[in-house]
Amino acid sequence: MIPADDFKAAFRLHPAGVALITADAHGVPIALTASSVSAVSADPPLLMFSVSVHSSSSTVLRLADTVVVHLLSAQNLDLAVLGATSGVDRFADTARWRRLPTGEPVFDDAHTWLRARILHRIDAGGSTVFVGTAVESRCAADTAADEGLVYRNRTWHRVGEDSVAEPARLVGAARN
Repeated sequence: MIPADDFKAAFRLHPAGVALITADAHGVPIALTASSVSAVSADPPLLMFSVSVHSSSSTVLRLADTVVVHLLSAQNLDLAVLGATSGVDRFADTARWRRLPTGEPVFDDAHTWLRARILHRIDAGGSTVFVGTAVESRCAADTAADEGLVYRNRTWHRVGEDSVAEPARLVGAARN
């Protein structure tokens, strides 16, 4: 087994998309930023994410039946920072968020979000892995123009058209 510091260093250099996860249990809303969100299956629509058991949001997430996973763009950097900052009231600015008819808190500045029903909670080391099925979504029409937001080496990065690593003509040639 490799040392924990080596493992963390390896993943620190792996770029990951950024999401804001919100939930509510018994009237206690939480929001946290995560880079562990991943699609598991399109049919059925399953997603997963992990949260440290030491996170202040861990207890509410263990009690909540549903979550809202906001897939953030670079234009939502402020939401990413809000969810990643300890000791702040993430819901103080009531103009920034609302509750869905089903009760979950949602930040409408995020153009894309998925409401998911939690199917499984799996203890894994010092984290809990949550698996959920998407039961509702919103993807605004103008979302494709947004730059992506990724986290790498403890820094936020924009991903846009100018960051394409392989010209489209080479991709097309490889298919032929």
